[in-house]
Amino acid sequence: MALSASTNLPANPQRVTEVFTNEDFVRHISEKVGGTLESLKIDGAITGPFKLTAVRTLPANRLPDFAKKFIGQKLTVTQTEQWEAPAADGSRRANVKLKVSGAPVDASAIQRLVPTAEGTRVELEGDVKSSIPFLGSKIAAAAEPMVGKALNIQAKEARTWLQEH
Repeated sequence: MALSASTNLPANPQRVTEVFTNEDFVRHISEKVGGTLESLKIDGAITGPFKLTAVRTLPANRLPDFAKKFIGQKLTVTQTEQWEAPAADGSRRANVKLKVSGAPVDASAIQRLVPTAEGTRVELEGDVKSSIPFLGSKIAAAAEPMVGKALNIQAKEARTWLQEH
């Protein structure tokens, strides 16, 4: 299932990167959706190329019953982001991968931070896949709105975070 999301934030791409990699912010987003941040690791300085790995535990209560059979009551999601160094105009690009432990569901996307006159446009394009024969497309279709909703929550909360911090 295809993912596509875009939002605008009132800060330059470096400031948005700082927010998206702030452990308190990542924890806040995890808790906002009823989950727990288990760990956050950043390899490299966020002013250049770096890798972010976040592990979260999330409730599976919003999944359809047929998906819960495969996944259980909780999801452990590992999110890996491989960020490139900023371009000359300050734009950023990250390869994002989500892997659900114990479930044949994963997502991959490209996230871009594009400078605008008002701040930064955050763009995300990707897809959600499941490798279960016959039911895989149904599970991916059920997961896709949840991933999209999480991205929208991140953008909304980033806007508030930028205003308050």
